[in-house]
Amino acid sequence: MNTLDVTTMSSKGQVVIPTDIRKELGLLTGVKLMVLTDGSNLLLKPIQAPKLQAFHALARRSRHYAKQVGLRKSVLARALRAVRHESRA
Repeated sequence: MNTLDVTTMSSKGQVVIPTDIRKELGLLTGVKLMVLTDGSNLLLKPIQAPKLQAFHALARRSRHYAKQVGLRKSVLARALRAVRHESRA
C-alpha cells in the first residue's frame, strides 16, 4: 500500500513520521533508520537486525570454510590484532 502524508522538519533537523505510516510499517519507538539521498531525494529505511538463525547459519558456514582451507585460530587472532592496531593508529 502506498501512503502519502506531509511532515515538517524542526530547526534541529527532526522529522515526525506520521502515525499512519508508522503503523503501516510497524515502526516502534527507538527503531534505527538509514538515511539515503541521491542529491534530490531522501529515503528513510528501517534497519532490521538480522535474525539470530541467520547469524548462526553464517557462523556455521564460516567455520566449515575455515576448516576446508586450513585456517587456524592463531592466524585469525593475529590478523584481528593487526587490524585493531591499524585502526587505532
